[in-house]
Amino acid sequence: MNADHPPRAGAPRSRAEELLAAPAAWDLPPSRHLHHKEVLMQQIDRDHARSSPSSPAPRRRRLPRPALVLPVASVALAGALAVTFFDGGHGPAPANGAVTATDGGSTAGRNSAGRNSASVTLDRIAAAAMQTDATPVRDDQFVYVRSLVRENTGTFDGPVRLGALHQREVWTAQTPDPVARTGWGRETGKDAVMPGRTLPIESADPVPVGIDRPTYKWLASLPTDPDALLELLYARTRVGEGESKHQAVFGTIGDLLSTTIMPPANAAAFYKAAERIPGVTEIPDAVDAAGRHGVGITREDASSATRSEWIFDKDTFAYLGSRSYLKDEARGITTDTLYGIDAVMERAVTDQHGEEPTKGRG
Repeated sequence: MNADHPPRAGAPRSRAEELLAAPAAWDLPPSRHLHHKEVLMQQIDRDHARSSPSSPAPRRRRLPRPALVLPVASVALAGALAVTFFDGGHGPAPANGAVTATDGGSTAGRNSAGRNSASVTLDRIAAAAMQTDATPVRDDQFVYVRSLVRENTGTFDGPVRLGALHQREVWTAQTPDPVARTGWGRETGKDAVMPGRTLPIESADPVPVGIDRPTYKWLASLPTDPDALLELLYARTRVGEGESKHQAVFGTIGDLLSTTIMPPANAAAFYKAAERIPGVTEIPDAVDAAGRHGVGITREDASSATRSEWIFDKDTFAYLGSRSYLKDEARGITTDTLYGIDAVMERAVTDQHGEEPTKGRG
């Protein structure tokens, strides 16, 4: 669905977009190479440590999408980690008490009243989704999503260090056949992965259409009854380490709503299904990566010490973006700590990957 309202060509750019107007560099600076190598080595160390029964499992966000494969040998280490950049993730969730970046994501208001208001708001969002238009996407086309993102550039087990705001473009293939190359991605700006280059998003094995590769036709085939849809999601959603099933399903719905185009009836069903997940509450005011204020729908997960938040326009109920927070009092993180934020600026359908849909429009 086109739940968001993308700016028309020729319209003034937002201040956030103006920050991205500078030309992109083509090579990762040495510091970024070292950063990715350090993160990878720490991840390898933790993988070995997990073989010990006494070793606690690290907490990190689900990574359900296929990995990005970078075809440049000199940045193979970065490629091994780049899945967190092109799958809609917000980078690694820190697992210790060292925090260097915070945001005013107060838990105030997320009480019984927040739960009741979330139900009312999700009903309104679902009703608004039913009124939107979505042009069916052909099997030979691509779903294009352009976003502004800031994400954690710190290590998996280190402090939160929010990177710079930069632009991400993703072209998702719609072919019904299992494919190893599921799409293409491009980032522009400081802290981007391989800035300015259009890179394949690939998996080691062919991926069939489904919850891990949702095409327009697959989404259109899902039940529009919220209870039936929720049952399907609970059955098919994989649970990440240290994550509850409820949070995994909430995260899956958020991924699908933010990265795809789907028929209005299906979009409405997803919002009504989210309403039925325990622990979903409302935040009266939330701000996306582009600085747009909206209403937040959130769920805090005690199992993973994280909180996910979706942001919607207060008037049109269009999807604006998302935020991810960490709060782990056992590790000394006593307030919500922002470790990822994005803003969906445009969705469209293109005939080729790398094609920018607004180019040439007057």
